[in-house]
Amino acid sequence: MQYDQIARLGMVLLGCGKMGSAMLAGWLKGGLPPSSVHVIEPAPSDWLRSSGVQLNGALPAAPAVAILAVKPQVMGDALPRLQELGTGTTLFISIAAGTSLARLGETLGKNNPIIRAMPNTPAAVGCGISALVGNAHATESHLELAEALLAAVGETVRLEDEAQIDAVTAVSGSGPAYVFHLIEAMAQAGEAEGLAPDLAMRLARATVIGAGQLAAGSTDSAAQLRINVTSPKGTTEAALKVLMDEEAGLPPLMRKAIAAAANRARELAQ
Repeated sequence: MQYDQIARLGMVLLGCGKMGSAMLAGWLKGGLPPSSVHVIEPAPSDWLRSSGVQLNGALPAAPAVAILAVKPQVMGDALPRLQELGTGTTLFISIAAGTSLARLGETLGKNNPIIRAMPNTPAAVGCGISALVGNAHATESHLELAEALLAAVGETVRLEDEAQIDAVTAVSGSGPAYVFHLIEAMAQAGEAEGLAPDLAMRLARATVIGAGQLAAGSTDSAAQLRINVTSPKGTTEAALKVLMDEEAGLPPLMRKAIAAAANRARELAQ
């Protein structure tokens, strides 16, 4: 991890809610000196207060990195706080949905290296995935630094174009909620078949967690993993005939859901 430059020049973290806290915890665990981190957070948690970082104080003139981790709704009010850092030497990384590179550049200065990243909530347990894309001033070194920082909370992928970030938001950014709803739906269906609510929820939750771990540890495709547990003319096949129906099954429903999320992300960017 490239902490030497950050330790020497400092880092600014604008916003330290759930995602910001998850990232900060990963960096501190990885050896980043708390004293090199300057956090701007109007409602700091007890953990943040005791973390050893510099909280709501004066900012370094030219930090190595400035992370924008506020909610999209307050980005417009929060961004001007960092305008004074826009000298061309600080790397800005935004994890806010709906705020384009162009809009960030208009406020921070168009000559600054800026990277947009879209992490997801499993970052809180070190199992997130973040997609990154940079502006014209973001060099390979900038992208590598951003990847190293975001690797503290999970995997990273690079996008070819900023236009892809709305699809990323719809698939992985919002995706954990789809999985949580799958657990809900499986538990409700179990109840309908006569299981007690607590037992149905326990079975559904453990099944989704276990299947995820199987997928994570296997080199097989998702399709092959599905085939592996589907016996001909068995119970799983009977269920999959419903779920895989081309007109009313999960694939067309998921396409509609992903499209709705992506369209909303585009609307928020306007």
